[in-house]
Amino acid sequence: MSGDFAGEVAVVTGGGTGLGLAITRGLLARGARVVIASRNAAHHETIRAEAAAKGWALETRVLDVREPVAVERAAAEIGPVDVLVNNAAGNFVCPAERLSASAWRSVVSIALDGTFFCSRYFGKPMIARGRGGRILNVIATYAETGMPGVVHSASAKAGVLAMTKTLAAEWARHGIRVNAIAPGPFESEGAAANLWPDDAARERLLGAIPLGRFGTAEEVAAHALYLLSPACTWVTGATFTVDGGMSLPAGLWRE
Repeated sequence: MSGDFAGEVAVVTGGGTGLGLAITRGLLARGARVVIASRNAAHHETIRAEAAAKGWALETRVLDVREPVAVERAAAEIGPVDVLVNNAAGNFVCPAERLSASAWRSVVSIALDGTFFCSRYFGKPMIARGRGGRILNVIATYAETGMPGVVHSASAKAGVLAMTKTLAAEWARHGIRVNAIAPGPFESEGAAANLWPDDAARERLLGAIPLGRFGTAEEVAAHALYLLSPACTWVTGATFTVDGGMSLPAGLWRE
């Protein structure tokens, strides 16, 4: 609904591109004051111009979620928030035997460490204020199954899945809901470059999606907003899969 987040403050990591941008737009359009945080200030320009034109309450901040001191400082400066979306991540396809130590550390540090640091430092003021809050973690369908070529991301996202359930159980007494969304492949510049860099890879991936197409960032964001909204006040520790049926078993029968 149009006023679901009126008067609330939300932080979205990686909120200037891809899915994070779609979630940011949705929160702003529904009344939230949104702070987007990402390492690259250039990623903020699109939404800054749009927010200025539409009168949305947007703030931007350069932040590396891998650095706990920087995250703690940002949380103190921003103050208590109602919503935290842990969307910052990195991914690319690489066989495990060719994956370098630095590449492994980079992906795991952003997706797993960054999610914990942000949850901890933005979650503590939620607890202290006593008004509850909502945290949404962006994982992937392969967090539960694994997937060849993304051992770094799959391992990190599996950790975030476990973190989601753990924090949901620990912080329910404080009125804090913690959920996750697991998108399948959706159209974005980053996904196209890193996950289906050529037509053959794109067609192979499309062939594994029962609904026969990639999703859009807006379609995935709609379900993220739903989990954060007043419609889900009795939902915590859940993972919402939005993947066009890709994670369903292929089965033995075909037409």
